[in-house]
Amino acid sequence: MAFPRHEKVLTALKNRGRYRSLMPRAGHDFASNDYLGLAGDDVLRDAAAAALARGVPVGAGGSRLLRGNDKEHQLLEAEAAAFFGTESALFMGGGFNANLAIFSTLPQQGDLVLYDALIHASTHDGMRLGRAQTRAFAHNDAADAAAQLAAWRAEGGDGQVWIAVEAVYSMDGDLAPLKALKLVADAHDAVLVVDEAHSTGVFGDLGRGLAHDIASAQNVLSLHTCGKALGASGALICGAGVLIESLINKARSFIYATAPSPLNAALVRAALRELQDNPERRIQAWDGIYHAWAEAERLCGLSGFKSQILPVIVGADKPTMKLAQGLQERGYDIRGIRPPTVPRGASRLRISITLNTSGEVVTQMFSDLAKLRGAA
Repeated sequence: MAFPRHEKVLTALKNRGRYRSLMPRAGHDFASNDYLGLAGDDVLRDAAAAALARGVPVGAGGSRLLRGNDKEHQLLEAEAAAFFGTESALFMGGGFNANLAIFSTLPQQGDLVLYDALIHASTHDGMRLGRAQTRAFAHNDAADAAAQLAAWRAEGGDGQVWIAVEAVYSMDGDLAPLKALKLVADAHDAVLVVDEAHSTGVFGDLGRGLAHDIASAQNVLSLHTCGKALGASGALICGAGVLIESLINKARSFIYATAPSPLNAALVRAALRELQDNPERRIQAWDGIYHAWAEAERLCGLSGFKSQILPVIVGADKPTMKLAQGLQERGYDIRGIRPPTVPRGASRLRISITLNTSGEVVTQMFSDLAKLRGAA
């Protein structure tokens, strides 16, 4: 059976340099979100062996509201709420599903979701499934957020406002102005929803995230994904008990999904313990990040980085992929990022600094990057 329309779309993607294909892991890790190097560490291997030895099931066997609710889920949620400083927590299968749950369920008809212009795709999909109105504000601009909110009120909007941001933006690596946004939320009786996906484990006291200082407030809801710095998979939605109970009762991506593996819940518990028991791991990660910033500037003239995510903007799609290929051929796993993941004309290399890669390799990579950019 032929699918000519699909074939036409794929051909167009290839011609524009935007065709995607799955690649095996190869070379030094500059592409993963395993910022603390936990995914392949003995900490989680030993935790998995211990959990299996005490009888923790591999599979849940059903949704949480049927027979899939395991004590490992509930222990994790209690420990996560205590660690992140919130009333309650809910464990879900992944960050994408968690954002679908939040934005399709909590904002009601007549409400407004006011979102950063560079917010994650999962938030957009959640908003599409929800009934609230939506409006963007300029990236990382709290003043524009306040202006957009005021304009909506002036137009007659009288519902609850939900301000959606990422703590660390996954493609730009910059940080949300959370203090300023919290002031906007407080002034307008709004809820600040902070996606901590790329800050959990890396930022904040013991890796509790950028929003840790405000996470206990009733008008703050935070999302901590477990498949990045925590080395496992899943996501934890943390916030006021009434919001968590609302998700349990109303969120379709929670109610109708098979529960996450209880074994995985045990691994996330072990990762949270590691953050608390071994703060040296996070310090070591930051030593590597600072080293990468310095070498990027010394060897390539690149500066202005704010996190473990170092974007190298190329611009056009095909030159971006050519540069990525050149680095891959030299043994570095670096991927090119193109629209629609980033804005048109802003294709880039997304360089991720993790504990999986030594400082010596980081230095050599930037030296090779400088040569390839010079030869382009």
